[in-house]
Amino acid sequence: MAWHRELLIGFDLETTGTDVEADRIVTAAVVALEPDGTVSSERTWLLDPGVAIPAQASAIHGISTDHARRHGLPAASAIEDIAEAVAEVLRSGTPLVVMNARYDLSLLDRECRRYGLRSITERLGTTPSPVVDPLVIDKHVDRYRKGKRALYALCAHYGVALDDAHDAKADAVAAVRVVRSMGERHRPVGAMSLTDLHELQVRAAAAQSASLQAYLRRTTNPAAVVEPAWPVIPRSR
Repeated sequence: MAWHRELLIGFDLETTGTDVEADRIVTAAVVALEPDGTVSSERTWLLDPGVAIPAQASAIHGISTDHARRHGLPAASAIEDIAEAVAEVLRSGTPLVVMNARYDLSLLDRECRRYGLRSITERLGTTPSPVVDPLVIDKHVDRYRKGKRALYALCAHYGVALDDAHDAKADAVAAVRVVRSMGERHRPVGAMSLTDLHELQVRAAAAQSASLQAYLRRTTNPAAVVEPAWPVIPRSR
């Protein structure tokens, strides 16, 4: 059976910002969706990130610094649990669906380093795979479509309900439903093996980064650099 009609696991983070090297995890979710679309298991975490949560981030995901400090788990132990939960999914060979995987998986990698924990790559002995990223796939199959490609926009385009945007569980579930719709609508992608699909995304993400980098250098910043690696940005020394 095609990969998008099988069990899929969604993963999502809500964070203190958008810098994978400096920002922290606030909430996380790992959610399993069966072929019929039902949620068969879920794990969610609320962390005390150990730093103040900027007001602009709180406005997006609804978690204040005070709430995180009062109710959140210690960051180190929670990140260990999150990393092991993600690694367990990938060890099983079940696809891990992550919207903008380059961000979420790289930030988790840096959090592991921050607390002296083994990264996903170290736990697996290889780069995380199979990962399915609706952002990368959508840009590949519909390159010239105008408009935004945030999760809410992809949900609207692919006919998926998103009732609680920026809640980690809701976003993880929506990302899975989006890639299922993609697999049905874009049959060549839906027919690929998971190995071929993962390799396609590695190439597509690199090409998309190169295109954006060239655009930025032409228009705003001659020295712009856009990271090509996917699904994890390599650590700087």
